[in-house]
Parts: sequence; structure tokens; C-alpha cells
Amino acid sequence: MRPPVLIVLHGELSTPGRVAIQLRNRDIPLDVRRPRFGDDLPKTLANHSGVVIFGGPQSANDDDEIVKREIDWIDVPLKEKKPFLGICLGAQMLAKRLGARVYKHADGHAEVGYYPIRPTAEGRAVCRDWPDHVYQWHREGFDLPAGGELLAEGEDAFNVQAFRHGSGYALQFHPEVTHAMMYRWLVRGAHRMELPGAKQRHEHIAGRAVHDYASRNWLTAFIDHWIGRKAPAAAAL
Repeated sequence: MRPPVLIVLHGELSTPGRVAIQLRNRDIPLDVRRPRFGDDLPKTLANHSGVVIFGGPQSANDDDEIVKREIDWIDVPLKEKKPFLGICLGAQMLAKRLGARVYKHADGHAEVGYYPIRPTAEGRAVCRDWPDHVYQWHREGFDLPAGGELLAEGEDAFNVQAFRHGSGYALQFHPEVTHAMMYRWLVRGAHRMELPGAKQRHEHIAGRAVHDYASRNWLTAFIDHWIGRKAPAAAAL
């Protein structure tokens, strides 16, 4: 069994969703920590296979000591060249640490629901097959950091949807969201659907029926690439 992957969550009830399922399918244990609720982050990842920082209601631009410490801590996996994955807020934190702008859209536009993305040639080298729509839940985006490789583009509102920088990967979208997670978000975050550009509840549900299969398969291939180990052929999703 490989060393655990460090899982960093920002909500008291947050879960790592399909990322956890994918890692467990590879017999990789999880070390779940919630810095906002008192958990420390390790000074080294010598005893970990990698780290995933997930999303949350915070902003990478917040004047908040916990957020600032977490952004600074990203130096640990980058310097040790450990697999790093940032999802939504985690991606914004990586971009911020690398000196890129994290910003709100000038017109208050948000991406909440399913939106199209386009993989670049570099993205196709990471995963051959990408979904043409992905699940989003954000109102801030980020620029491509200097030295970063653009892996996927979005619409004009938030063009950078995925990038790689060294051992670090950033995803603006949410491939980890399970069916149950989506419905929890639709209830607890119903106010987000009032934002400009947000999809309505019925569009989330209809979009999942069309796009979830491709997104799930993409996550399987991406985790294979990211962790450097193939899942067992018979592993369930």
C-alpha cells in the first residue's frame, strides 16, 4: 500500500467525493485534514503520496490568516515535487502562490452548473478524452501563472480552466462531485443560482444526465496520470 494522499477540506461537512473513491480504488489511503477547524498541515510530504486541496466558500484573496497560511504551505509539495492537485479554491490558491491574478468577473458573472471547456494539445497529452462540459461552482477565476501550461480553456468569463505547473495541477471545475453532493449544493447553495450567468436547478439536473459519464471517465484517467499508477481493471467507479 502506498503512503496516503493528504486531503485538505475547507468545510466542516465537506467530503472529497469521487477523488476519494478513485484513490481508494488504487489502495491509496487518505489523510483528511481541515485547517480551518484546527488541523495542522505537515511540514513535509515525505510520508505522503501527494495532496489535494479542495474548494470552499473562502477566496484566495481573503485577508484571513488561515487562508494565507494554506497558500504559503503550497510551497511544500511544489519544492518536494510531490503530486499536487487544487480544485476550485485549491486551484485559485495555487495560482495565487505562483503569482497569478485571482479575480471576480467585472460584471459579476458566475459559473454555477455545467459549462463547456476545450482541452489544449497539452491537455490532450495528459488525458486523451475530455468531457465537453464540466460542473462548475465559482464566481472567481485566475490567470495562467508564468511558466504554467494551459490544459483546458473555458468561455470568455473564465478562460483558464486547468493548468499544470511543475508537479502541481489546477482545476477550476469539480470532477469530484457525486450525485448526492450535487443535490446538497443545490439546496445549501440555492442563492448562488441568482448570480449572473448561473444555471438554474433544473439545468444542473439535466446537465448531469448528459455530461456526468464523460466527466467520471475523465477523472479516472486523470488520477491515473496524476498519481502515476493505473487503477485495477475491475475497480468500480
